[in-house]
Order: sequence, then C-alpha cells, then structure tokens
Amino acid sequence: MWLPRAKLLVSTLLLLLCSPKAFGEFDHGLWGLLLSKHVVVSEDGRSTAVDYISLGTNREQLDQYLKQASGVSRATFDAWETSEQLSFLINLYNAATVDLILDNMNSTDTLASIRDIGSLFTSAWELERVALFGQRVTLDFIEHDMIRGSGRYNEPRIHFAVNCAAIGCPALRAEAYTGAKLNAQLEDAVRIFLSDRSRNYFDDGRLYLSSIFKWYREDFERGWGGSNSLGEFVARYSSELGLSAEQAETLAKGNMRIRFLSYNWALNQLNK
Repeated sequence: MWLPRAKLLVSTLLLLLCSPKAFGEFDHGLWGLLLSKHVVVSEDGRSTAVDYISLGTNREQLDQYLKQASGVSRATFDAWETSEQLSFLINLYNAATVDLILDNMNSTDTLASIRDIGSLFTSAWELERVALFGQRVTLDFIEHDMIRGSGRYNEPRIHFAVNCAAIGCPALRAEAYTGAKLNAQLEDAVRIFLSDRSRNYFDDGRLYLSSIFKWYREDFERGWGGSNSLGEFVARYSSELGLSAEQAETLAKGNMRIRFLSYNWALNQLNK
C-alpha cells in the first residue's frame, strides 16, 4: 500500500509547489526600471515629470510588464498579502495610464491632456483596454472597483500613489511600489504631496487643499489611522503643511475653513 501513499504525497507536494503562494510576490522590476529611467524628480523633490518621448522608445519593456501583469490569475492575486495586492494594482494602474498616453500621442509626440483622450461619451478612464484576470477592464475599474470598492483595503493614501498623468496629480513615483515597502512608500507620497505649496497651503486662517480631497473626501473619513474626518486626516500631516500645533488642533476639530483648489489637467510631460 506504500505506492498509493507515495503518489498521494508527491501529488500533495506538487499542489503546494504550484500554489499561488509558492510563486511569491509579483516582480515589478521592469516597471521600476522604466520609472527610474524616464521619471524626472524636481529639484525640491515635490513633483515629477515624465519623459514620454524617451519612454516611448522602450515600449517593448512596458508591453512586457503589462503582459506579465495580465498573466496573473485571480486565484494567485487573492492568495497574496493585501499589501502585495495593492502595490500590484497601483503599479498596473500607473503603467496602463502611461501606455494610454503613449498610444494617444500624435506624430509630433504631443498631447495636451489625458482628458483629450476618449470621446464625448467615454472618458480615458472608461476605455476597456487593461488586461486583468483574463478580461479587458478600465482604469476606473482598477481604482474604484478593485481598490476603493472592494472593501479589502480602506487605504486613502492610494490617492497619492495612483497617477492620472496630469500636473495636478500627486507625483508619479520614480520607483515601483512593492508589498514590502508599501506603507512607507504611501506615507512618503502623502508627505511629499502635502508639502507642495502649489497644491496645498495655509493662508490667512484658511487651508487650501487639492481637489483630490473634495472628490474623495469619504475615503479620508472612514477611520483610517483613527481619522474620521478630513480635518483629522490632514492634521496628521500638520508639519508638511506648515501648521502650528494649535492650528493642527483647530483643523482636527473641524474648526478651520477649507477651500479646494482648481485642478491642473495639463499633461505631466517633461519639457526639454
């Protein structure tokens, strides 16, 4: 009777070796390499610009990364830690957005805004062009259904990581997000964005914030880090905003006026 048992043992070992967990985390090396080569960080470190023209010469690497991502099954994805799932979705969103921009640049390599892509009835974010789990999905699906709507993450800091290819967006990070470093990377992204006075600042008793905080206000009020209001969330980063301890307390208590700034939708392209 040892033979059937041996076969059963071998079958069990093969099943374990072929399980999603056995393959470890997804390798974002190709995407990280492209970011390090083609994303230019400003001198103050608070913003970035993308060299789409030079990146366009590396389309094969971008295509290969997106192809690798498309090969991930839903079962494999679900077996990952949530930090790895989230880093995968953020990187896929950003890579697919860059791919969309490159596909829509004309012969002179110019495109004014991502909002110029699509049609009157279908925006750039509603185009079914991203291969994921054996189907074609939209950028909106990745952000609003997979990340925000899945109920898995409750992570408002993703709004400073997913990049919409516009100047008003938080900077496209010059490195890939990874599960192991995700918390530190997201925290860094928030601090960089809130320290940028072109997007967020305090003046004459009022706090002026990016419209991101208006559009996704509910995400910042769901208890992440103990923050149940927009004021409480933003007050966590009072030093980045240049607020005193007293001003931060006023903000956290909801007693500071907040105004939202207009959004710059111009393409985040490097100007040479």
